Amino acid sequence: MLQRVLEPEAMDTPEEARDYDEMDHSAVNARFVADFLALHGPCRGGEILDVGTGPGRIPIALCQTDRAARVLGIDLAEAMLERARRNIAALGFAARVRCLCGDARETPFEGGSFEAVISNTIIHHIPDPEPVCREMARLVAAGGTLFVRDLARPDSLAEVAHLVATYAGDESPQARALFEASLHAALTLEEVRALVRKLGFPAESVAMTSDRHWTWMVGTRS
Repeated sequence: MLQRVLEPEAMDTPEEARDYDEMDHSAVNARFVADFLALHGPCRGGEILDVGTGPGRIPIALCQTDRAARVLGIDLAEAMLERARRNIAALGFAARVRCLCGDARETPFEGGSFEAVISNTIIHHIPDPEPVCREMARLVAAGGTLFVRDLARPDSLAEVAHLVATYAGDESPQARALFEASLHAALTLEEVRALVRKLGFPAESVAMTSDRHWTWMVGTRS
């Protein structure tokens, strides 16, 4: 089995934020939103917290899909949030999406503050994801939804190479290198299941949901 190799926790420079945002994540983002809404149902008018929002593409896609969606996106990198604010404003969602720079390990919000807490491909950036996962679970309101998705670390270098060729073969060399590093930094399915068990959730709440993603799903429809 491949050992985990950490990558930087935050993309702090405008160039890193630009390069990431210019990668084509549209299909992955659309699938994320569709799967979240299938679990959660229509948005209920409360605020949804997006942890590690990056350039804001998930909140935008959610607002485009559900007119009742309201989102707070948080991220550790101000460069990403600057990019997110521009993207959100350009598409006319500034009234429904706000952004805040902050550390997801310890947020200023009261427990149960959010209708749902979502996160897409942020866990692999965090050396010890347990505090972040505990905080995300704390913030979900009663009857709400927790929906966390990230890459799964492959078993071999051959599988890494196959996934990079399949999903980033047409991207720039920098984008391919970033995807490869992310696969090496990701957790395995069993590592995530062990983590959520420590937090008091069933291991079965985490499942492989593509050939390269696991998803932790806790909600009224799960």
